Amino acid sequence: MKVISAPAALVLLLPLLASGPAAADLREKSSLLNDDPGVVYTEEFTDKKIELLVLKPAPVFATKKGGRKLGVLKVDTKVTFIGMTEKVYKIRGTAVHGGVSGWVSPKALGSKDKDFVENFKKVYERQKVVRDLIAKHEIAIGMSMEEVSVALGRPTKTKVRQTVKGKTGVWEFIQYEEQDHYQTVRDSLTGRVFRQYSHTTREEIGKVVVEFENEVVTAIEESENNGGGKVKIVTPPLIFGW
Repeated sequence: MKVISAPAALVLLLPLLASGPAAADLREKSSLLNDDPGVVYTEEFTDKKIELLVLKPAPVFATKKGGRKLGVLKVDTKVTFIGMTEKVYKIRGTAVHGGVSGWVSPKALGSKDKDFVENFKKVYERQKVVRDLIAKHEIAIGMSMEEVSVALGRPTKTKVRQTVKGKTGVWEFIQYEEQDHYQTVRDSLTGRVFRQYSHTTREEIGKVVVEFENEVVTAIEESENNGGGKVKIVTPPLIFGW
């Protein structure tokens, strides 16, 4: 078996917003592997409502690349953040003519977090990495337990320990293969020897053990016959709280 744990320096917790408890089941959140891989939606990383302030009049467009102009956001109103690409945000807010939902430049928006643009970029990059891991059914140190369950499915065994400092535990994902067993039998009349089915056993052919603290993966242990490979590490889920 090989055990891979996360050095303290690699467990990076970015000072962003506070995400609530784990959401219901990420398997139901199609946006994790949505039809537009260039867009990351808020439900992928938080169940909290994110609002931004409109600092100056800003045109809202129908698509992330621009296209039809839907209206102009009113200054000093709040917009709800829906999703993002590397350069633009999808929002829902109030334009001069009324309600509007579309794409806008972050340059026109503000937040209590003065570094919100940079922090959202970090969120964006993390989610892109996590999506790729999930699509390959792979996991990494720093992933949330929700993300692990999406990538690998339901664990075979679980052990959870709750303390005053938080929750720790272990998930085991075990792969089995059925093996048929035979025995050599000699026919008492003819003397012929032949193989006869005896029984079937369920043999373990691979195992992945995931250790976590407060819903974040801190170590991964794999049986050698799993093939192993270089450990992957991602930024842990970001802490949200406007």
